[in-house]
Amino acid sequence: MRPKITCHMITSLDGRLRPDRWSGPAGASMMDLVHRVYDDTAGQFEADGWIVGRKTMADYLGEIPDPVLLDAPSVRAPHVGSRGGRNLAVAIDPSGRLRFEDDNVDGDHAVVILSQRVPDSTLARLRERGVSYVFAGADGHDLADALEAVADALSVRHLILQGGAVINGSFLAAGLIDEVSTLIAPAIDGLSGIPAIFEHDGGPDSRPAEGQHLRLISSQTLEDGVIWLRHEVRRG
Repeated sequence: MRPKITCHMITSLDGRLRPDRWSGPAGASMMDLVHRVYDDTAGQFEADGWIVGRKTMADYLGEIPDPVLLDAPSVRAPHVGSRGGRNLAVAIDPSGRLRFEDDNVDGDHAVVILSQRVPDSTLARLRERGVSYVFAGADGHDLADALEAVADALSVRHLILQGGAVINGSFLAAGLIDEVSTLIAPAIDGLSGIPAIFEHDGGPDSRPAEGQHLRLISSQTLEDGVIWLRHEVRRG
């Protein structure tokens, strides 16, 4: 069974995700507020870890340019490193681009979700660094199978999805989000084209949220006017 997924994001009033562009509330630093409020609320979920896309994780680790891939997918077993009781830092990285130096990301155990086209040399590098890995099908896009593999291999019951926008959109379109937790900061971006919470690259008739209905669980006003909304996702 796959773990519960809570998408936990902080946004401006117009749904944008670049807090470095926002002005702060009166008498406060926006970036300090974002980090403090986001981390404090995320900790209340008592989840087993967090999950992000490659581009978001690359801000922590850096990347290997243009990794070589196999011409055809190859089925291989997942690998479980030494978790040591830590929470998990899960990255979706189909091509194996991320530059792991060890298995530690902000004190959490690194887990990477790969495609079946990564070569054995990539897997050997990850094992040498203690990183756990599972596979998400031939192209790395089978997120449901990958989440089940993470749950089975590492006894995971709950992960917090932390973006970016494209990965959030992929989870939404796949029907894999169970709760949406939204922190609305007292700020406006206003510029067209800045990523929103969910970005799904579909055609004009695509409806990635179709059949998914939100039920408000709670709403709170936090420090400096931040609003915290929690919604359960119901399907059908």
